[in-house]
Amino acid sequence: MIWPWKKTNGTAAVAADLRERNSAQDALTALIGALPDPVMLLDDHSVVYSANTRAKDLLNMDPVGQHLSSAIRAPAILEAVQNILEHGGSMRVDYELHVPVPRHFEAFISAMSIIGPEVAALVLLRDLTREQQTERMRADFVAHASHELRTPLASLLGFIETLQGAAKKDEVSRERFLALMQTQAQRMKRLIDDLLSLSRIEMNAHQRPTGTADLTQIALHVRDTLAGLARDAEVEIKIESPGPLAVQGDWDELVQVIQNLVENAIKYAASGKLIEVTGMRVGEDCELVVRDHGPGIAEQHLPRLTERFYRTNAQESRSRGGTGLGLAIVKHILNRHRGKMRIQSQLGDGSSFTIRIPAASSKSK
Repeated sequence: MIWPWKKTNGTAAVAADLRERNSAQDALTALIGALPDPVMLLDDHSVVYSANTRAKDLLNMDPVGQHLSSAIRAPAILEAVQNILEHGGSMRVDYELHVPVPRHFEAFISAMSIIGPEVAALVLLRDLTREQQTERMRADFVAHASHELRTPLASLLGFIETLQGAAKKDEVSRERFLALMQTQAQRMKRLIDDLLSLSRIEMNAHQRPTGTADLTQIALHVRDTLAGLARDAEVEIKIESPGPLAVQGDWDELVQVIQNLVENAIKYAASGKLIEVTGMRVGEDCELVVRDHGPGIAEQHLPRLTERFYRTNAQESRSRGGTGLGLAIVKHILNRHRGKMRIQSQLGDGSSFTIRIPAASSKSK
């Protein structure tokens, strides 16, 4: 559609022309606002004429009135826009954001001279993050699951073969093997549950939670949930917090974070007899520290603790029911919440796991 900008004389004609122009601008704003992807319209100097809400949210700024380079610092896109403005046509360019979490887009850039004199080009960003994550997770799942499931499956097959053969009529051996088979089956179930949980978290890593959760209440909830495990291990869980610590986050995922940290402390540092969970407000963030007084972790292991399936002692981890995915899940949940984790430990002096998440704004409370 070509907007019929009129050349008129007289106050009434100018007013009519202004009304028509404003009406066209409103229609244009409504049109790009209805699109499901981030969209910006540029003038012939690469200055952003209009941008929809999704573009503003993605860029974390309002780019209207600014040069495109102020919003997108990607040479490939800027060069493509310049080429479109000079020669017309359309182009597709890959665009990646690395912070706060990695995201991948396909930028579609097209000349838009038919819209009106103010608009010369359109930039549409199509989010391919979920598609790429799905493909990568499918490959990771097959690789990791096949490796980690091979041992318990081999054990199960061995037990079944024994029960079908030499121990077929041996009641004592049958009961012992059935108990071992149950242990291996439970281990496989935990592993699959953790892999699926990690996949779901990664799938939504680029979408920051919009709800509000109180870290203090979550810590108290986790203490009650793990009371039986702590009692069996003869460990006390002590909670200290100045009051509510509201963060922008997902309650269930943050429960998973704190529960993983406290449960690890109970499993691997029960000798210290005390686990301290301390909450505090630090500037614009809320912080929670899970500290144990167990044997500690050797320094060379600390940088790799959040890697999938990394274990400081694989045999001990498996014997305690660990899958090697707990801290990887914690890391990915914190990434989704735009949070961070710091691990400090010293052999013989216990360990502390500190998580820090941006506090909830007054709007989200």
